[in-house]
Amino acid sequence: MAATLAIASSAISTLYRIVVYLFLEVAPISHAKYAIPALYLAYVIASHYGTPAFSEIIAVKEEVVTIEQEKSESNGEVVTDVAVSETTTVVPVIDPPTSALSTIIFSVPSPVRALRRANLAINTLLLLAATEFVFFPYFDSATDVVYTRVGALYPDSAKVVVRYPAANATENLVRIAWRQANGKAGSESPWREGPIANLTSERDWVQTVTLQGLWPNTQYEYRFEDVNNTVLPYPATPIRFHTAPDPRLHSGSHFRFIASSCMTPNFPYLPLQGRRIKGFDLLAEYLWPAQLDSTAPPAVVVQNATEASNTSTQESAIPANNTSPGNITVAASNLTASVVAEPLPPTEFMIFMGDFIYADVPAYFGDDKEAYQRLYRRNYNSPSFRKVYERLPIIHTYDDHEIINNYAGQGNTSLPPFQNATNAFELYNAEANYDPIDEGQYYYDFRYGDAAFFVMDTRKYRSDIFSDDPSTHTMLGDKQLTALYNWLGKVNNTAVFKFVVSSVPFTALWTYEGVIDTWAAFPSEKSALLSAFQSVPNLIVLSGDRHEFAAIEFESGDAGHNVLEISTSPMSMFYVPFIRTLKPRSEEVVNKTREEVVVLEDGTQEVVKYVEEVPREKVIRYIAEGNYKWATLEVDTRDYNHPVVRVEIMIDGKPAYHLEVLGKPVKLQSTTALGSLMPQSFKGVLDRIGLKPNKWF
Repeated sequence: MAATLAIASSAISTLYRIVVYLFLEVAPISHAKYAIPALYLAYVIASHYGTPAFSEIIAVKEEVVTIEQEKSESNGEVVTDVAVSETTTVVPVIDPPTSALSTIIFSVPSPVRALRRANLAINTLLLLAATEFVFFPYFDSATDVVYTRVGALYPDSAKVVVRYPAANATENLVRIAWRQANGKAGSESPWREGPIANLTSERDWVQTVTLQGLWPNTQYEYRFEDVNNTVLPYPATPIRFHTAPDPRLHSGSHFRFIASSCMTPNFPYLPLQGRRIKGFDLLAEYLWPAQLDSTAPPAVVVQNATEASNTSTQESAIPANNTSPGNITVAASNLTASVVAEPLPPTEFMIFMGDFIYADVPAYFGDDKEAYQRLYRRNYNSPSFRKVYERLPIIHTYDDHEIINNYAGQGNTSLPPFQNATNAFELYNAEANYDPIDEGQYYYDFRYGDAAFFVMDTRKYRSDIFSDDPSTHTMLGDKQLTALYNWLGKVNNTAVFKFVVSSVPFTALWTYEGVIDTWAAFPSEKSALLSAFQSVPNLIVLSGDRHEFAAIEFESGDAGHNVLEISTSPMSMFYVPFIRTLKPRSEEVVNKTREEVVVLEDGTQEVVKYVEEVPREKVIRYIAEGNYKWATLEVDTRDYNHPVVRVEIMIDGKPAYHLEVLGKPVKLQSTTALGSLMPQSFKGVLDRIGLKPNKWF
């Protein structure tokens, strides 16, 4: 019995360690938090009662001869008496010992007590690590975190988030002082009094205020003061930001932005690092390296798809004759193409596409307002995240894990836990977004230079796909769909590139859970939207959620424009190794007319047209590996005849893929925005004499 329990103890210990490793380093599956303590308890019981028989007991029979001598009474002679008896002796046969390494790694039973205790200590430490990972978000309340960040950027204003709790008070008044930042010592503009943030405990000491009266395309900085104009200790140095260019000035845009989604602190797990979000450590190093890296990969110029196919060694480009005049041309590129000496444009903002918190991973602490707010405070208390949000404006949408896994709101805002979850989302993230199209909604649109953006809400109006008629299922709801269609009509010929942001992938190629959580579960609505997207030139869908990267092309056939989707995640979370969940192409096809030049017998050439079936959706590039992923998109419309978006995919801090999207020329109207034509120094003079920007544009 003891030997059986010893073997069971070893098996349970090995299984326990595998589960803990998967939970802390591979994927924090919620059910594991119940399995881990159960396995640990089973291991302790089995190891306690299963003291192994480290030796085999055998019985050995022996004969014992006893000799007794005594003197005879009759004649005085010595008489010898010999007695033979049989006895049994127990003899242990010792098994050869196993190595100490095998004992520790595989929990092999050992006669050495120190090794058995070492196994117990290791398993106990693993239990403590899992406990820290699960409960640190609960005990790390971060109630005293002070922070600020910039959200939406307009040509003449900017939204600023402030959290500055006061001790032993129910409110705190904080004034935002701001000025134009010209970067020249001794020539700084005077500080100007901005709005006052009335911070209260009821709103968790958070408020979003708007700095108004700014100039387009201009650098500013701000700091905090009390109502007596005393400068507050935080921030230690003023926070800087750059206003958006005036979209009415069509002189061409050249900027970069970041897109990603899905993050949680300290995953993969490290002991006592509960506030670290490594993905943002890597992003900060990428955006603001300590010194110029001469080994950075060169930029790539791809003039057309034919040239790309000649220079690329990693991917084949889409053939030139596969693109109708109105389609986006997509070309993959390698890192050995010609170098462009031009410096990279500044990164102006980040779009975080949902799963900013994981309310239900690794544990769900209930439908409680404080429980949700605590998770947001925890993220903003992260030194890793602070490196980024104090220097880079961030706008947000939300996904299911800000609420609960696979949440479908069905248009019912009273459906738990929507109210408590979105209360925290509003305070910390949504209020700093661009103003919603419809009041009280989370979908919105905005312009940045020659690029237009529409950010969807894919949760509030989502139907329950397991009920009702599938043809009636909706992801966006009627009101949001109307707003999206109106936006498509508005930006069709007024913006060069159009970006539609969806928290979940638009493609139907993802399998497993993707078939119920992505747009694949809403085929009717998706089909109608895709037709609308393909009527607009230069449209790109940005998405996240799947913890993988993929570039997907939606083929339009002979009419309309191809659509590209860039799906990138996680920012700092798990990925699933070995299992691949993306199909390479769709079963649905469209007809595509090809042209082929045929040389006849007489030497003349003839163009032959033929029709072939091509997949409606196909994968251009798919990369599943990596805990830390983001996409950098460089928008360049300075040459209106050759607008381009350059996509760089960063995985685990290193460039993993480059893509160029060559857009169709879009003729835009000119502007009378005089303020946008002025140099920044002259704007500062106008500020000093009291002239407002809205008088000039």
